[in-house]
Amino acid sequence: MSAENIPSDELAQALETGSLPPQTVKLLHHHAATAKQNSYSPYSKFRVGASLLTHTGEIFTGCNVENASYGGAICAERTAFVKAVSEGHKKFLAVVVATDVEDAFISPCGFCRQFMVEFGKELLVYMTKADGSHSVQKLKELLPHSFGPEDLEKPR
Repeated sequence: MSAENIPSDELAQALETGSLPPQTVKLLHHHAATAKQNSYSPYSKFRVGASLLTHTGEIFTGCNVENASYGGAICAERTAFVKAVSEGHKKFLAVVVATDVEDAFISPCGFCRQFMVEFGKELLVYMTKADGSHSVQKLKELLPHSFGPEDLEKPR
């Protein structure tokens, strides 16, 4: 978890407008890019970092961790979520994904998208380039036919 918290007025603005202020995106990108430095990716050589913003303004980070048993690998986004949930957080505003790719915005993989839906389809997903420029979409736009806890509670 980052020692920094996002000020409550910025959180309120994000909840009201559906987007984060530019200075918040820049800070979250910095945290994601820093987390990327800890990536353990000896097989793919594809480093990924993520930063996750809770509804209370706390920031959690994660990096991808590969494994010789490929199924044992975990993506940066899921690492950040697992860290946050293990600390008691279950409401999130945004996730920022950082890679070394300079010419394209890299989105979370399908597994991560479905994993994140568990915590809300309105999540803002910021996909960044190495220079910090970004594209943003709500999770429900990235995974339009997802299912989450609310779908499992409906009578069949």
